[in-house]
Amino acid sequence: MTGEVVTESVDASTWDELQTVFGSKGDASSCWCQWFKLSRSDWDAATREDTRALLHEQVEQGSPGVIARIDGEPVGWAAVEPFSAYPALGRSPITRRREGDPEDVWAVTCFVVRIEYRKRGVARALLAGALEHARERGATIVEGYPVDPEARPSLTAAERYHGTVSLFRDGGFEEVRRPSATRAIMRRTLTA
Repeated sequence: MTGEVVTESVDASTWDELQTVFGSKGDASSCWCQWFKLSRSDWDAATREDTRALLHEQVEQGSPGVIARIDGEPVGWAAVEPFSAYPALGRSPITRRREGDPEDVWAVTCFVVRIEYRKRGVARALLAGALEHARERGATIVEGYPVDPEARPSLTAAERYHGTVSLFRDGGFEEVRRPSATRAIMRRTLTA
């Protein structure tokens, strides 16, 4: 066993592995990374089966993110797509565009790491994989919307699905705005 975390962009062939990552309990198994894609009324009406089917369709149509594996075992996922793929980001007072913001950004919105694989560098590998995924698809700027456990140490694991400020900082992102004490807008420019 090497224990090395490897990532790749998801596609139809990785769907069964994604189902393993999302599991059948907890927030991830209900959301299936649809919170930022649906209107509030559609979100409120959606069932677990609906959100699962939506992500499955999105995976079939393209690649909305990356999967991580350790020794071949699927252990994590990060969602990364153009900002425009996430309508709720444009409506949120935290993430909506402001004057001077670049228009062509990609957004890393969500991390899911299976509980038994946490604290093994999976989120760091996922962020690096998300950057490469975006770069390969023409992205020049990538944003994240992480939480800051230093500002509020009581943040639960469920509240950290955006990633943490330190994770993004270590990934080469710079803080461009602090919409609240516990949330940051962080951005990284990609080179070819």
